[in-house]
Amino acid sequence: MADSSFDIVSKVERQEVDNALNQAAKEISQRYDFKNTDASISWSGEKILMQANGEERVKAILDIFETKLVKRGISLKSLDAGEPQLSGKEYKIFASIEEGISQDNAKKVAKIIRDEGPKGVKAQVQGDELRVTSKSRDDLQAVQALLKGKDLDFAIQFVNYR
Repeated sequence: MADSSFDIVSKVERQEVDNALNQAAKEISQRYDFKNTDASISWSGEKILMQANGEERVKAILDIFETKLVKRGISLKSLDAGEPQLSGKEYKIFASIEEGISQDNAKKVAKIIRDEGPKGVKAQVQGDELRVTSKSRDDLQAVQALLKGKDLDFAIQFVNYR
């Protein structure tokens, strides 16, 4: 019998991020506390730019955006937001969406699987993802449960379950 496998990836659906950004922009344009403050949120290349005329307001924009991301099922671990910076008369926050598992993080996950997972489960790094194989599907499910229980500092998803 062939080995069963699945891949561990860290991907974010760009359309869902776009939808969350548009919802946040709409809420900012309609909220009373953002009237006449030049508050906005938009794409700036690959980064997301939030700007307002006060530090507290720009942090509030970030909070609204995070709320919209969570409602759309996107982990906040994939959002990398900087600190508010004063630029002229406005405060700005640049945020980026992190995708892919770095080599260091992939090695950490492989070590967790090797040390704490069931025997006979193998994990190998393939680019920015991790392939986990085993003869037993039950062992693969145990690995998924193990990783869901761990507090990793990056978002992971399980795909290509065979």
